[in-house]
Amino acid sequence: MKGVHAVSERQAIVTAKLHHRRPARWKSLRFVPLAIGATALAVGLWTGFARLGVMLPGGIPQIADRHGALMVCGFFGTLISLERAVALGRPFAYAAPAFSAIGVLTLLGGLELVSIVAFLTAGLVLAVASVVILRRQFALYTLILAIASSSWAIGTFAWLAGRPMAEATGWWLAFLVLTIAAERLELSRVILPPRIAQVIFAVAAALVLTGVARGELVSQSAPVLGIGFIACAAWLLVYDLARRTVRLTGQIRFAAVCMLAGHCWLAVAGVQLLVRPLALAVSWYDGVVHAVTIGFALSMVFGHALIILPAVTGFPLRYTSLAYVPLTLLQLSVAMRVAADFPGWTELRAASAILTVVALAGYAVTLTIASIAAPAQPRPQSG
Repeated sequence: MKGVHAVSERQAIVTAKLHHRRPARWKSLRFVPLAIGATALAVGLWTGFARLGVMLPGGIPQIADRHGALMVCGFFGTLISLERAVALGRPFAYAAPAFSAIGVLTLLGGLELVSIVAFLTAGLVLAVASVVILRRQFALYTLILAIASSSWAIGTFAWLAGRPMAEATGWWLAFLVLTIAAERLELSRVILPPRIAQVIFAVAAALVLTGVARGELVSQSAPVLGIGFIACAAWLLVYDLARRTVRLTGQIRFAAVCMLAGHCWLAVAGVQLLVRPLALAVSWYDGVVHAVTIGFALSMVFGHALIILPAVTGFPLRYTSLAYVPLTLLQLSVAMRVAADFPGWTELRAASAILTVVALAGYAVTLTIASIAAPAQPRPQSG
């Protein structure tokens, strides 16, 4: 435990991801894709309500069937590519979040073809930026990050080629799962896991990619992808640094709880894929997608927001224990969504969507009030 106390979750992320010189001339431009990414999230939630039959002011948006693209490409893609650009510190890398932001605006403007091309370009630039990082430091986690970025581009190309959206979504889920898993693999080096751990991780990642390449989200069964998700979740639950830091206190423990909760939801998604041939769930696809995007990925966003947002925006944020309230609501919303998908209970699915919005808004308000009430603690110096 000595090493864990010496290198906290916060220090590990700051040191490993944000150790670079930040050009001042690029700093103010980060707010543009960040704001557009937040817009994609808001509109994505709105379209999600529309798909569930919940009427909001303005009626059903014309892009309601592009809910997944707004959430994964518009929100997660923009944030991940912006974070990668900040970490790399190279001007060209900012083209990824810029094109992703263009993709959001053109999709909202009804220019779907232009939007797809913009998202595809963003994925390709992110892949190039990831390859640059890979050449700087060749390791399993940098290799998986490069593969994950390519998965975003492959999925978007499938969308461009007119393939079923479920096929594109499979690649997009691989993008999210492998990106987050690779970042956790990077941090796991602090606790010096055995060499076999990297072999197991590589096998789990290969299973995910194989299942997606087989188009299993489009087929009647998804055994390889399901086992891949479960294998990734199992690896994370065993080797993730969060297993150690959850024993600590304050913000470090909160981040660890977010990580561990997310890992459990990834396992749930894998189990849903394995039981798909048994036809136990009416809306199994919906359950899998939301267990990954909301349960797994958004839990990670909750855990990393206090670190990544200050690094990207320059605005300090302060942790408060009240953050556990919206986090709990988020977990409850995913549980409701998955439970509703088994019998196809539309009312419960709609209630879960409302609770997700409440959790997101509550988290933002909680951090804002806590940061205004008292100054944030200074970030540790890297090096």
